[in-house]
Amino acid sequence: MKALNYIVAFLGGAAIGAAAGVLLAPEKGADTRSKIAEALRKRGIRLSKKEMNDLVEDISEEITTEE
Repeated sequence: MKALNYIVAFLGGAAIGAAAGVLLAPEKGADTRSKIAEALRKRGIRLSKKEMNDLVEDISEEITTEE
């Protein structure tokens, strides 16, 4: 069970890291959100526009807090 927790933590960290990289890329916010939404859709995750904006805001806050 402990190994499963490590795997989940690793995958969560990787997802946040990938999202941070996309968010910090020099593109328009709308283009970035579109790319994130498409990546999530490919994995079977569908978010409304509000949910997507909330996700982006949460990730942005997490990034700024770590800096």
